[in-house]
Amino acid sequence: MADIGIIGAGSWGTALAVLLSHSGHRVTLWSALPQEIAELKERREHHNLPGVILPENVEFTAELGTAMERKELLVLSVPSVYTRQTAASMKRFIRPGQLVVNVAKGIEESTLMTLSEIIEQELPEATVAVLSGPSHAEEVSRGLPTTCVAAAHSKEAAETVQNLFMGPAFRVYTSPDVAGVELGGALKNVIALAAGIADGLGYGDNTKAALITRGIHEIARLGMAMGGRFETFCGLSGIGDLIVTCASMHSRNRRAGILIGKGYTMQQAMDEVQMVVEGVYSAKAALKLAEKYHVAMPIIEQVNLVLFDGKPAADAVGDLMMRDKAVEAPALPWPQ
Repeated sequence: MADIGIIGAGSWGTALAVLLSHSGHRVTLWSALPQEIAELKERREHHNLPGVILPENVEFTAELGTAMERKELLVLSVPSVYTRQTAASMKRFIRPGQLVVNVAKGIEESTLMTLSEIIEQELPEATVAVLSGPSHAEEVSRGLPTTCVAAAHSKEAAETVQNLFMGPAFRVYTSPDVAGVELGGALKNVIALAAGIADGLGYGDNTKAALITRGIHEIARLGMAMGGRFETFCGLSGIGDLIVTCASMHSRNRRAGILIGKGYTMQQAMDEVQMVVEGVYSAKAALKLAEKYHVAMPIIEQVNLVLFDGKPAADAVGDLMMRDKAVEAPALPWPQ
């Protein structure tokens, strides 16, 4: 049994607190918002996870030092836009070699850095890992069978995360491909916005299948250009996470996309969802990375035009359909 600090008391951080506490670990859950901590202490329930009661071995604090001191593992679970400032605040309490596992998904628009790169920059003393995969908080918190992948630069760090998180309803694999795992998790949110937009326009299963299939093609193409491995994008943090985020109503990215497809502006959709829609924050960064690495990403390009340039969603779909004719797999040879 381990002492674990979870930095971030949103839906995902709270779900992981439930998961880890049910495995017998002692968990301290931190939020920067004192009123959020007061509500959790009083109700032992997160408002986005109704009916899920936090066990007695979960403690709550608004003091970052309390959440970090003498902890064998720190789980960083804040929205991607707050990763840098939270990691910077953690610096005064971090121990050399302390293991920090990031469970958020995103890319920093201003630097085009992945979240683990940000954490390593702000906390050079720490050992950094990532945990990603098809894992909605609503299902993990209720003990529904889920699989994820833990990635780190060292096998030992990945296996430590695996050992601490594994349980009867939560299976964890390991991977050395940190870049691939993070990019799959971040970029799928943008494709999920596109899938939601298609749903909002009233399109069907054929459209959804096309977006998932061509979406993973775009993700893998950019991810491999940035050093990720093809096998990773065929796995849990690639096609697995993409499928669940495009198909589930638990997905805030898909829900926001549905509203945009129905005519809402990007801001109106985000206000309606009332949760952080990570795909909106990753969309511009994804397009900048595509330009930097000279990778064609037509779906992500059209999503950006809809989100930020006011392009009608139906026009974006039409432009995707009427692009120049192409071969699906150019590397496959024709018979002589």
